[in-house]
Amino acid sequence: MELCLSSTKTTTRVLNLNSSRPSHTLLCSTNSLKDPLLQFKHRPFTSLKLPSPSRQFHLLQPPPLAFPPIPSRFTASASSSVATGNEKDQLPADIEVKETPEPNCSVRLSVEVPPAVCDDCYKRVLNEFMKQAKVPGFRPGKNVPESILISYVGKKHVQKATVESILKRTLPHAMSSVTGRALKDSVRIVTKFSEMEQTYSSLNSLRYDVIVDVAPQVKWIPENGYKNLKIVVEIDSDIDASRASEQELRRRHKSLGSMRIVTDRGLQIGDVAVLDISATTMGQDESNVQKIPSAETKGIQRGETKSFERVFPESWKQENLRGVHAKFTVECKELFYRDLPELDDSLADRLLTGCTTLKQVKESLFQRCLEVEQTAREQATDNVILDQLQKMVEADIPQSLFEEQGRQLYGAKLLQIQASMKLNEQQLASLSSPKAVNEYLENQKDNILNVIKQNLAVGDIYKRENLQFSTDELVKVVENSIAEFKREKQEYDEERVREQVQEILEGAKVLEWLKEHAEIQYITR
Repeated sequence: MELCLSSTKTTTRVLNLNSSRPSHTLLCSTNSLKDPLLQFKHRPFTSLKLPSPSRQFHLLQPPPLAFPPIPSRFTASASSSVATGNEKDQLPADIEVKETPEPNCSVRLSVEVPPAVCDDCYKRVLNEFMKQAKVPGFRPGKNVPESILISYVGKKHVQKATVESILKRTLPHAMSSVTGRALKDSVRIVTKFSEMEQTYSSLNSLRYDVIVDVAPQVKWIPENGYKNLKIVVEIDSDIDASRASEQELRRRHKSLGSMRIVTDRGLQIGDVAVLDISATTMGQDESNVQKIPSAETKGIQRGETKSFERVFPESWKQENLRGVHAKFTVECKELFYRDLPELDDSLADRLLTGCTTLKQVKESLFQRCLEVEQTAREQATDNVILDQLQKMVEADIPQSLFEEQGRQLYGAKLLQIQASMKLNEQQLASLSSPKAVNEYLENQKDNILNVIKQNLAVGDIYKRENLQFSTDELVKVVENSIAEFKREKQEYDEERVREQVQEILEGAKVLEWLKEHAEIQYITR
């Protein structure tokens, strides 16, 4: 039975009094899924330019250095005097690098740059300043005595540019010891720029420390425990294809009926009622009452008011209402029944366009529901496997990796909110603020760490078992994904799309392999 309930806040919604007849359509959803972001085969692409996947570790390249800027008239010359960081610049002498392990899967690199390298960088900086600076009395690009050039540019500015040049030329060499292990964009120069200036000024050499995050090492407990998984998957009974298709047929049949006012009886199953329901807890102190969401009821007549007491069962979905003793007052405002046409072949095309018989309608609805059931069963199985994997691995998670994954999940969440609510610019700016992001990272810390561990476990299995997918498959999925972005007129990062596709294909291969080697038991709830 369906009830249109209006509470004291004049909110109207539909309730179903017959638990065997859900009032919602079940053709496109199931509540057996935990988190669609964890489904490798069904994970949606986003148009956000997100960080690289947590399972894929790239060779680290030093980012631009954010040190005090040189005055604008000398900025070009200072920046052009240094290496880009994409290649190793030849150095006149070797630098010394000491590697020290740090907590959370990080490494400290203590770098000592000899005077020979510092002098070479100093000469390069002067040459660039000489090319660009317009020193009075000298043509641009002509040789300017060192003392005059330094006097014009400023000794402090030359020193800052030289320190930057030393850093940018030596950092790629210093990072050589962590090649293949360093996480992309995780390098942090922890020595203060002022300290480096002081060292260079007094000793004509440079010392600085760099901390970089490295790829976590996965430890399985027990070792190779993923090879013989034993899992139990709970499936909602609502997704059963036979049951769901029957419910959908009833829903469609009911939509063809007309609403008639009930005048000579009370509320029955199948009726539609407009009720005004209020509910309060039953306590010793009635001055401290709580409003409780509208409850289910039946057997009331139009214009009648009833009061009754109920105790919310321990299985109630809202935990704060379990075991609560409540008093309900219900007033029936309107009462309707459905005048349904006879369910036969004459309704086939109205029930499902293109069908000519009732049998065709039933078969088509069953096939649709069967696809939903198979997808839901597969996704529920993937969820259980991924959940079990993260419980079987141990790994130190670098902070940069945690923040990357957290921001990626938060970005996907924002896209979902934006798609459903159409946030304005002010709301989007508020939700995208550093404060909002940091609160999400803090509140969802356990979930983020679990996702990272799942990704690490999947990546490790992919390598251990030498799993592969074809290049043609990768190209095809990338092309289809880009075509979809273009159809929707959405921005996309092609490199990021390729990375995501690769991650999804790898994950799909791993899940396929795990299901082939696992003992899986399905339980309907």
